[in-house]
Amino acid sequence: MQYIKAIFKFESIEDYQQDLLISDLADLGFDTFEDSENGFTAFIIAANFNEQELKELLANYAEDFQTSFTLEDVADENWNAEWEKNFSPLIIDDVCYVRATFHAPQPSYPYEIVIDPKMAFGTGHHQTTTMVMQYILTADVKDKAILDMGCGTGILAILAAKLGAKSLMAIDYDDICYQSTIENAALNNVKNLDALCGSKEIIPDEVYDIILANINRNILLDQISRYAEVLKPEGKIFFSGFYLDPDLGMITAECAKYGIKYIDHKQNGDWVAAQFEKR
Repeated sequence: MQYIKAIFKFESIEDYQQDLLISDLADLGFDTFEDSENGFTAFIIAANFNEQELKELLANYAEDFQTSFTLEDVADENWNAEWEKNFSPLIIDDVCYVRATFHAPQPSYPYEIVIDPKMAFGTGHHQTTTMVMQYILTADVKDKAILDMGCGTGILAILAAKLGAKSLMAIDYDDICYQSTIENAALNNVKNLDALCGSKEIIPDEVYDIILANINRNILLDQISRYAEVLKPEGKIFFSGFYLDPDLGMITAECAKYGIKYIDHKQNGDWVAAQFEKR
């Protein structure tokens, strides 16, 4: 599959502004981001790229900061080499070791997750993924039914599986993420995970003890009503992919309409993850 690389450079930009831009770029179809000198690099499937949409998006930020970008084609055969160059192992709370297939195992950690990231979001390195993993590590997931929305590489569902979850349903609208989740589940010998490609419309009419949803504010607001339908009473939701203000307040208010109560939240940089419970 052919990709396009967009290299963004900024004269001056605040961290929160860059995060907002990355979120908007993700809505346009960009699915992987890397820091670079004076900016960042974003990748998108060539068939999904629309340069006019990108220019219109950047025009919306013209009063906030100045940016320039260049475009390059990325050959398929170069992608794995790029990941091997930039993907480093990750340790979560000294108990979970996340590595790629080309890293050596570390059996001293109680939990090890092997991820072949390819172009899918969710290697654990982003603050939102890390915070949800921290929630999972402290939650009671043993023998629980788990729904992972916007599953990316499947890393959150795989961690829940290693902690003893009974069943796992992982859903992502991106076919690359869907395929990546299936492959990573096999790499980690997770056999009780089912994956689907789509959005809230394909969530099975089952009931779940825990929902994991690391997406973005607007999608979460759109999907909360469906989460309420499939979440058991006293079931928990771990959200991430948004900011403290005004996002957390908007999500809290939407959840309250369906009897889902805010419990607490974590913050890492500008990003927030939050725990909710259905009462």
